[in-house]
This record gives sequence, structure tokens and C-alpha cells, in this order.
Amino acid sequence: MSSVRRALVLTAGAALLAACSPSPAPSAPAGSGAPAATSITELDYYADEQGSAAWQKILDTCAAQTGIKIERQKVPTAQMLPKVLQGASSKTLPNLLFTDNPTLQQVAATGALTPLDGYGITTDGYSPSIVKAGTYQDKVYGVAPGVNGLALIYNKDLLQAAGVQPPKTWDELKAAAAKLTKDGKYGLAFSAVPSEEGTWQFLPFFWSNGAELSRLDSPQATQALQYVTDLVNSGSASKSVVTWNQNDVADQFVGGNAAMMVNGSWNIARLDEQKSLHYGVVPIPVPQAGGKPVVALGGEVGTVPVTNGPGQQAAGKVLSCILSEPTMLEWSKAHAYIPSKTATAQKFGTEQPAMQAFVDEVGTARSRTAELGEKYPKVSQALADALQAALTGKTPVDQALKAAQQTSGS
Repeated sequence: MSSVRRALVLTAGAALLAACSPSPAPSAPAGSGAPAATSITELDYYADEQGSAAWQKILDTCAAQTGIKIERQKVPTAQMLPKVLQGASSKTLPNLLFTDNPTLQQVAATGALTPLDGYGITTDGYSPSIVKAGTYQDKVYGVAPGVNGLALIYNKDLLQAAGVQPPKTWDELKAAAAKLTKDGKYGLAFSAVPSEEGTWQFLPFFWSNGAELSRLDSPQATQALQYVTDLVNSGSASKSVVTWNQNDVADQFVGGNAAMMVNGSWNIARLDEQKSLHYGVVPIPVPQAGGKPVVALGGEVGTVPVTNGPGQQAAGKVLSCILSEPTMLEWSKAHAYIPSKTATAQKFGTEQPAMQAFVDEVGTARSRTAELGEKYPKVSQALADALQAALTGKTPVDQALKAAQQTSGS
């Protein structure tokens, strides 16, 4: 969330995109004779206490290794995209930028980013979905040191008491959630807020059933939304899911009000703090036995904006450090992310059993912007609105998705 999990704020985005050049400026060549930069500026949105401290440690590590001072700036998630698009328009972006991966294409389309091959950064060893998340018009502008995703997290004690096995299929999830719903507690909790966060939580059901973002009202999409709607209508999930963000969902799970939840890897550290809570993690259940879940790829990509000075090469050196295996592992362990390099992720999953389900899902995970590029945010909001309309009973599922298709123009 990934983020994954951070709502995209699109205000003023379209106007700024139209005002900016669509062609990225080249990075300054190495060895051009310009004096090497000894300090750079960096911008991220790790504003929460745990995430900010973990990220600061990464920056301190790479500052020490490269000898480059890093002047960090951080903003709340909701302010990030407007700030970046404004900086792109006014050419005042920092030397190093970490942004939510679904926004990469939108920012790259302004011409504000430089291709990473100009700094000797390659995509060798990364899964295709991670590479796609950082690619715009066949050039790689961003690479993530770690990614995150969603899985099904369950209370071992509650499932054992009910004689329920961790579900693997939609039928099993439906039956388990119904059996675990009793005494004022729900079988399942998830987020369905009317924003990217709600879309992000729905996409594993949408994509795993064969639906595509280019046709929001397909039979596969309708079936997926009907399935989720039925979970709420049956009482197995609370009607409050339309107002719960992912932190609220975690609160419900930790408080014992939900036996299972769909949530992200970043919650693992919090769950571990609850000594009386015995939890397990399995991949998101799929429509049919033997299938593989298709979750949305979360996390932030590191980019080097156009600043036309020695700071570009210095930022490239720092980014190379952040993408190195030791630093990648350090970040993943500190923030419960999955290392972006496949071999490193496999090693990480072996060492961190609670993360294995998330590691397993990366192989089939999809970039949210791989299909639609910078058009994704509009489609995402239309799908989030359809989710709200269906779950609140305002609009039948098929009509909600037809309206979303018309609104999105996908």
C-alpha cells in the first residue's frame, strides 16, 4: 500500500499534466566534468512513526555508504501527488522521489523523470510486474526496493474453536465467514471505502476472477462484485466496511471483532505486538481450487527527477544503494515489505514465515497501471464508486458496474 493502501489524490492532476511536456528530459551524463554533488534532497510520504523511522534508517545507511548527505522531506500521503505534480510543473522537484507505484506513469507523462538506465540501474532479477509498475512508454523510470500486497489474515484460536480450516476458495471463504459470524463478531473484515484503498482491496477478487480494468461491467467483474456484496448482505461482513479504511480493519481484527481480514503485510509488526493474538496468513482465496490469486502490487518506486545538475547523478548513486540486496532486506524486515528481487524475496520468505504468503503472491501480482497507464486513477475511482453503490444497496451490482464503465471511459 502500499502501499497499496494510500488513496490517490488527483486534484489538479489533469490540468498539470496537460501543461507539462510529455517527453522526459535526459539525465546528465556521467563523467561530464560537472562537480560531484555532496548532498541531495529526497521526498517521500512515510509520515507514520514506524514507517518514517524505518525509512530514515535506510537513508542514513545509504548516506554513509555513498558519502552523500540526504536532506529528507516528507508529506502526508494525501498531499503527495498534488505536491509532485506541482513540482513537475514548476520544475522544483527534489533530486530523489519515492512515490506510490500507481502514480509513476502520471508523473512520468509530465516529462519530470529521468530513465534509470542513465545511472547504471538495471531491472535484472526483478519480477515482470514490478518492472511494469515502474515503466512508462517502454522506459523504466522507477524501481521499488520492496513491494507489498494483500493476503487473508486469520485468528488461529477462533478458527480452531469453530472447526474451520483457513479457506482457499471463494466457496470455502463464504462458508468459513458464515460459521465464524456469531456473538456480535464478524467472520470477515475488509475495506471498501470510496477511494483507491477500496479499489485496491477489491482488485484481488476482480482480477482473480478474470475481469479486466478495460471492461468494468464484464460478467467476470459482475460475479466478483456480487460475491463481495453477498458477504455483506449475508451478515458475514459488517455493513461498516464502506467506511473502514485498512487501519480500521486491523483494529477490528486486533480487537477480536473479526475472525479474518483482508489486509496488507505492513500490519505484521502490529500483530506481533499483540502477545495474546495467534494469527496465520494465507493467500487471498480464489474462485476455483488450484487457481492463483492475482493481487494488486503495492509499494513505492524510487525515481530521479529532472533537476539538470550534478544532483541527478548523486541521486542515482543513492538509489542504487537503496536497491542493493542488503539495504532491500533491511527495509523489508523493518517495514514488512517483500524484497523486489525474486531471489532475495525467496530468501526473505524462508526467514520470515509470516511473510511467505505475501512472497508467494508476488509472482502473479499485477501492476495497477500496466493495462491503463496514466488513465488508471479515473478507472480506479469509478470502480470504488461502484463498490460503494453495490455494498450500500443503493444500486444493483450490474447497474453499478455499467455506470462505472460509462464514467471511466475505459
